Amino acid sequence: MAKASNTAKPAAAEVNELIGNGGELHQQTSDPAHWLTTNQGLPIADDQNSLKAGDRGPTLLEDFHLREKITHFDHERIPERVVHARGYGAHGYFQAYEGNDELTKAAFLCDSKVKTPVFCRFSTVAGSEGSVDTPRDVRGFAVKFYTSQGNYDLVGNNIPVFFIQDAIKFPDLIHAVKPEPDRAFPQAASAHDTFWDFVSLTPESTHMLMWAMSDRAIPRSLRMMEGFGVHTFRLINAKGKATLVKFHWRPKLGTFSLIWDEAVAIAGADADFHRRDLWDAIQGGDFPEWELSVQAFDEKQAAKFDFDVLDPTKLIPEEIVPLRPLGKMVLNRMPDNFFAETEQVAFCPANLVPGIDLSEDPLLQGRLFSYLDTQLSRLGSANFQEIPINAAKCPWQNMQRDGHMRMRVDPSRTSYEPNSLDMAAPREAGAAGFESFAVPTEGTKLRQRPESFADHYTQAHLFYKSMTETEQRHIVAAFAFELGKCKEVKVRTRMLGRLEHVDPELAKSVADKLGMPGQADKIDPAVPTNFKVKPSPALSQYRDPPQTIAGKKIGLLVTDGSEARLIDALIRKTKAEKAKVELVAPKIGGITDSEGVHRDADQFLAGAPSAVFDAVCLAPSADGVKGLVKFAAAVDWLRMAFAHLKIVGYVDEAVPLFDAAHIDRNADDGLVELKNGKVTDFIEAAKRHRIWEREPKVR
Repeated sequence: MAKASNTAKPAAAEVNELIGNGGELHQQTSDPAHWLTTNQGLPIADDQNSLKAGDRGPTLLEDFHLREKITHFDHERIPERVVHARGYGAHGYFQAYEGNDELTKAAFLCDSKVKTPVFCRFSTVAGSEGSVDTPRDVRGFAVKFYTSQGNYDLVGNNIPVFFIQDAIKFPDLIHAVKPEPDRAFPQAASAHDTFWDFVSLTPESTHMLMWAMSDRAIPRSLRMMEGFGVHTFRLINAKGKATLVKFHWRPKLGTFSLIWDEAVAIAGADADFHRRDLWDAIQGGDFPEWELSVQAFDEKQAAKFDFDVLDPTKLIPEEIVPLRPLGKMVLNRMPDNFFAETEQVAFCPANLVPGIDLSEDPLLQGRLFSYLDTQLSRLGSANFQEIPINAAKCPWQNMQRDGHMRMRVDPSRTSYEPNSLDMAAPREAGAAGFESFAVPTEGTKLRQRPESFADHYTQAHLFYKSMTETEQRHIVAAFAFELGKCKEVKVRTRMLGRLEHVDPELAKSVADKLGMPGQADKIDPAVPTNFKVKPSPALSQYRDPPQTIAGKKIGLLVTDGSEARLIDALIRKTKAEKAKVELVAPKIGGITDSEGVHRDADQFLAGAPSAVFDAVCLAPSADGVKGLVKFAAAVDWLRMAFAHLKIVGYVDEAVPLFDAAHIDRNADDGLVELKNGKVTDFIEAAKRHRIWEREPKVR
């Protein structure tokens, strides 16, 4: 028999929690057995901050710890993306408006007559390539512009801020939100201990958590989703003047979201809901459109803000700096091959053109390295830019040669610069080329957050205070659901302590839903919350939503004998509003209408719950409804639509369905009877999107 080992696991390290520079939480130990080290065994004094020239200066290439950490992280998975693995994209064009010359010399932003080709990729962040479309998650919003001056990539998200302030923490964030490594679940979900453990120990994440727990994290459609550049950038005009900017994409259809129960139902009914929606819209000629705008400001203005514009966990309220439109993007063509284009497209924030430059944002600085390194791992070669979807559409040439999968044939004798043997070889472009804006930089080489990054709660409070009562209710429910999935009590109590600094009523409401009143940890913030900050109405989706059904989908429940004139009228009126009707029949074989005409079904009842539609209409015949009331899927179809606060239209023949579902037809004005075959009242009601007043009654 083998002798039992006397080797015992080392005792848990004594951990000292300290509030350090910028207010971030440090966990340190004096026990060498538990020191954090590099892969070479070098003990790490500071794992919270990258090495910069001054606390607000650029990140230094010298930072070997940052490079080792991110390099290893970038190469952890083969071959799908570590983050943003589940994506979907489309081709289109960008066309600038007139009058942008005073801001930038970027050609594609200055010539209003040119339609610059683009490829846009939308994605979830946490889930794998095989996950579903509708989890609660941040969405990527990346656009590649094939300009006359080279490719420019605007790589952002559907939320204007992020979880962390420094790129050195990105591997930790993603490790925390990914499936826990000992059990490989949950997939595409943040509702588990490791994520909330990390963010509850990382106060800078608090503002982003407010957005992630809001309905912004469960968009209705990729076509109805905002996009943001997140970081501060610089635009440079022909005279060399720099303007600081934040980029915004605003959808023409308006910004709409799902509600949580609906998102869950859709995930089970159609894992590809967002993909299918974008595909159907473009294939049907209903081309999605966004307007690109900037918030433009200068260094003097930035210095007066009560936050730091280099801090990616902060936004600039539109009431302080309004949006200035630059142009529009239209997506009008799907890829010919998903893998060759959407899967192989490679974005990088370092892909710039003259007239657009970077800032010293430490998260952005790290991304400049990380994205390129990731593509080298995923696509297998330094020549990934020769893949057609990544190739510039303008002439390009340089002295880079050979390597795995090189496609370009360079006949020149020389492959170096300067040279005098090949006078046709490429040379520097001088003033016509890209030049980094001259930003004065000086400071002590150090790892430290600037004190101007230390207020982690005021903007989180601003976001919550700017929401409608409905939106606040959803945020409370989301926090309670996610924290309720955490088995570790200390994670929940710590996060409740953070929420007390966001808004005491928010913290109390979440604690009550968890059954943990009075159990919040006491946390002393580095900078106290400014509870007197003025609300920013522009942050709310529901305060002033567009009254439209454009781009929406209406489910029309029909049976044999359904009124033909009503069906035609609804299809006609809906099309005039640039929306779409889908016929939902008991079986996929379709129905025969009141005129004896066969109509194909777009969906069958058991396969298309009402959750996949924006509004529904019940138009069975008197005989047809007799079968529906015996069919659980039909009763649930109505119950779910009502519970999801949708506008429900119905004909008199559908009344037995309401009785079977125990729904009062006079419950609210979102239940609209279609009298005498007229559908106008229903269409107008559907423009409200949802009946929020119904929510407290059904939940």
